[in-house]
Amino acid sequence: MRGKTAVVLGGSVAGLCAAGVLANHFDKVIVLERDQLPPDAEHRRGVPQSKHPHFLLNSGRRAIGEIFPGFEEALIAAGGMLLMPSLDAAYCENDGWAARKSSSMTMVYSSRVLIERVLRDKARELPAIEIREGVSVTGLRTTEGGTTAGRVEGVDFRTGDESGSLPADLVVDALGRGSSVADWLSEAGWPAAAEKTLDAKVTYTSRWYDLPPADRRPASWWWKHLVVTPTQDTGDHPEEHEFLSNFFPIEGDRAIVCMGAWGLRMPREVDAFEAAADRVRAAPFGQAMHDCTPTSEVHLTRSTGNKWRRFDLLDRPPLGLVSVGDSICAFNPFYAQGMSSAARSALILAELLRGRDALDAAFFREFLTRQKKSLDVPWMLAMARDQAYDFATGSEVVPAWRRRIAARLSWPVFNAITATSREDDYVERTFTQVFNLDKSLREMATDPRFWLRIARYKVRELFGRTVVPHGFDDQQDPPGTDFTGITKANAHAYARDDRSPASETDLVND
Repeated sequence: MRGKTAVVLGGSVAGLCAAGVLANHFDKVIVLERDQLPPDAEHRRGVPQSKHPHFLLNSGRRAIGEIFPGFEEALIAAGGMLLMPSLDAAYCENDGWAARKSSSMTMVYSSRVLIERVLRDKARELPAIEIREGVSVTGLRTTEGGTTAGRVEGVDFRTGDESGSLPADLVVDALGRGSSVADWLSEAGWPAAAEKTLDAKVTYTSRWYDLPPADRRPASWWWKHLVVTPTQDTGDHPEEHEFLSNFFPIEGDRAIVCMGAWGLRMPREVDAFEAAADRVRAAPFGQAMHDCTPTSEVHLTRSTGNKWRRFDLLDRPPLGLVSVGDSICAFNPFYAQGMSSAARSALILAELLRGRDALDAAFFREFLTRQKKSLDVPWMLAMARDQAYDFATGSEVVPAWRRRIAARLSWPVFNAITATSREDDYVERTFTQVFNLDKSLREMATDPRFWLRIARYKVRELFGRTVVPHGFDDQQDPPGTDFTGITKANAHAYARDDRSPASETDLVND
């Protein structure tokens, strides 16, 4: 044991993952949660983003599974769906629908509220963890703030009309984007931590739907997930063609219809929402929405800026305190990095607690150093796209020439990677690792084998020698043919869709 009591501020994904780790090293782990937690998978005030789709990346799945063994199995038993996106999702890319094909990536689809409910159930199985609900944290208890010996020794809190304090050997800040911990530290004598920020003005809007009964769904619905990427057409087109749109499946035969964009106003009323979905550039998106039954109002979120509080840069960071999740680093939610990054930070904490005997200055310095290295991976991915916009604001805005390069190259490079991935296992595996935070963007960008394979694919494409078709008409239903295993030798055995831009001759021309 590293101490008697650890206190976790916040009972969402980041806080529960931290609590699961601490339960192995402290006599008691007390989680202070402002909300009254629902017994089932329900929305609550403290997690407004739960009304939108959430991806749990592979690295996050593994991390949570290590913290709470059996988590994934429990999530699936509760209604989560283990799917292979390349086979079970229809993707509308720049030139139309992509072909279906197996890949190395799987994902468990569910709502955010179900993920949290399963995590709460797992946390409550651990006798060391106590979750106190309806508790608002009002401040930190500190000594010698800002000095070498400066330490956080507990927290102040309020429950209803009553106030109190709670001593702790370790405090974990998991209060999210709105955490006041940095302000409390400044009041106690620590210098303000530097902040890296970039707000690309992303807004997204969602509505929940019940799917039609299985025997009444359209015959064309082989897919579970429908994705429409923004157009790359620079000509005149409806604003909705700029949307990144998801028909996202969740438990209970339901789906979340979500549309988002950089720098555009998004609909928040029902009529405007439905009209916008009908104008998304792939016609089946709006059609699918109308085939379902709405069960919620329209939910809109604007709090999407990237923000990294750099406690690792303090000369004398506070002892007795670590921050995880959005409290330390919040990302543009479009990139689905938040939950996985929080779980990865919890694993770093677990590794250090196993390897060190004392919660001394060296412990907290090493945690911040290793956490910074972990957060660099998703941060670089978020910057790669969000720095392309002229209207972005924050400390990480780049010069105009870099914005122009990013804006001109980001989608074409993405298109080249995804197209090559359908025919090249190495490119597919590498990109999957980067997407899932198992490999950094820098590693991919400096991998000559990766780029040589993409260049080879583009040359083959130029001469009509690629095998897997692409560019299926986005005004028609996405084709359901599974092209897994297609080669130039067996291309004739695959059923051709008459909406494909390629002919069977093109397939065997390799």
